[in-house]
Amino acid sequence: MILAASSGGSGGFNLLLLLAVPVVFYFLLIRPQSKRRKEQMNMQNAMEPGARVLTTSGIRATVVSVDDDGLLLEIAPGVEVHFVKQAVMQVLKDDEPEELDDEADDDELEADEDAERVDLSKDEPAEVDLSKDAADDAADLDGEDEDDESKPKAKAKAGEKPSA
Repeated sequence: MILAASSGGSGGFNLLLLLAVPVVFYFLLIRPQSKRRKEQMNMQNAMEPGARVLTTSGIRATVVSVDDDGLLLEIAPGVEVHFVKQAVMQVLKDDEPEELDDEADDDELEADEDAERVDLSKDEPAEVDLSKDAADDAADLDGEDEDDESKPKAKAKAGEKPSA
């Protein structure tokens, strides 16, 4: 009997829980998403020529003209492309710089490239003689005498390639 009495009161709680879950989902998921969608639609419909925009593909462009469902965007000087309005993700503010000041960076980059540059031109061929006589001549130029055999010959032959 006690079990039957306690189960009767839980039916109202279950019904209240069943009604509360959709209300929570509405306020946490559906309502914010529809609000964002409305803001996006208003932004897309309020675009005017001359506005700077960012497309969903990441292209920064300037609006040239607006049609019913499309836009004509200039992505570079003299390059105009047709987009649908839904392809515009956001309208950029005017305080963002259109082009970055890279002139100072370019000068520093060129100076670094000149310092790291290696001359690989083939104007002056490097002559390498790997014969045994050339190794002995190099040893003579270093100030060693041929009669001085106190040092091993392996040092004089260090420039040679080992043969297989």
